[in-house]
Amino acid sequence: MNALPWALGAALLSAGCAPAADPAWSGYVEGEFVYIAAPLPGALVRLSVQRGQTVEPGAALFVLDAQSERDAREEAAARLAGARAQADDAAKGRRDEEIAVIRAQLSQVRTQAARAAAELARQQQLVAQGFLSASQLDTVRAEAEQGRARVAELEAALQVAALPARSDARRAADAAAQAAQAALAQVRWREAQKEQTAPTAAAVSDTFFSVGEWVPAGQPVVALLPPGNVRARFFVPERELGAIAVGQAVTIHCDGCGAAIAGRIDRIATQPEFTPPVIYSNEQRARLVFMIEAQPAAADARRLRPGQPVDVRRAAATPAPPTT
Repeated sequence: MNALPWALGAALLSAGCAPAADPAWSGYVEGEFVYIAAPLPGALVRLSVQRGQTVEPGAALFVLDAQSERDAREEAAARLAGARAQADDAAKGRRDEEIAVIRAQLSQVRTQAARAAAELARQQQLVAQGFLSASQLDTVRAEAEQGRARVAELEAALQVAALPARSDARRAADAAAQAAQAALAQVRWREAQKEQTAPTAAAVSDTFFSVGEWVPAGQPVVALLPPGNVRARFFVPERELGAIAVGQAVTIHCDGCGAAIAGRIDRIATQPEFTPPVIYSNEQRARLVFMIEAQPAAADARRLRPGQPVDVRRAAATPAPPTT
């Protein structure tokens, strides 16, 4: 009896009993680029990076001309210095030289007032003895009163000269100094915006201007692609959606990528869509699909390129330990 048919039958039976491999979902690599721009316009004076270069956080990217901002900063600094000087002056009394002048005038007036008082006392004695008339005494008395009033006036002026400005004036001077400080801070911020640095570690995907060109405000100069912004976007037929969940592990396969790249599903679309024309599946009848995104590890994300086609499969489950 020929044993060949029996062998073929056993082989077919064993092949039919073997578990089928998980299906592969077609997709592509999606990159979320970070576009670096300055909020102010200016001529590009320095471009510190090139396409394909990898930069670290804080690395210099580009510099725009900031001569006008530097001039404005110097002007704002001078205005601040003047405002602070006025505020300090309002908190002080008059100058020592001015106070010395008032003291000298006070000393002179006191001498004149003492002389007038002495003359009044002498005239009063003469009037009492009958040598002078009362009308002549009135004139001397008026001069003595005027001397005392002048002394009181200069004493008050000396006290006022030692006082600072009124509270309202001091508050106004302080407010002017604070406004000048805020204006200087704004100018410094504008000057700092003319030089942009990398916010995170990333690959330089593209540059859009050359040195010497005018860059409008808000126009990107450099496009960065951080590793964490690379993800696999694939499409799962509606009938297989029930076996997919956020956080599920998957493996990403692409041409020339070598070993499979581990990823984890972090997004499932809430609405279905029809299969995109760039996606070719083995089962053309399954036209209704859900878009799903998987995040690869940062160390493996550099192996993927945006737009690159990929195949995504479920990650192999870890076998349970044998029971005794």
